[in-house]
Amino acid sequence: MKISKSSAEHYTWGNQCDGWHLLKNDNLSVIHEKMPANTSERRHYHSKASQFFFILSGTATMELDGQFFIVLPQEGIEVPPLVPHQIFNKTDMDLEFLVISQPATRGDRVIVD
Repeated sequence: MKISKSSAEHYTWGNQCDGWHLLKNDNLSVIHEKMPANTSERRHYHSKASQFFFILSGTATMELDGQFFIVLPQEGIEVPPLVPHQIFNKTDMDLEFLVISQPATRGDRVIVD
């Protein structure tokens, strides 16, 4: 079935961040997300899900188990299960990316403070 950002299920998270479910089932999740300038998600890990973040526009700072990576447009980064991680938008422009999770992360998120 054909899907677009304009027809996808939308939700908000964090500090004015947006997500659109492009594919949502128990085995695979594809979400288009947008983070405004100077926002971040909470540091967490997933017990089962492996994730891949692919940057569409903007610049992401990704923390993986204490190591920081700058991820530019048309670049991606993998996050294996059990690895604490956090994505930041430390710029003054919007950040848009795809996050692909296998299996889906519903009920599989553990916050790390």
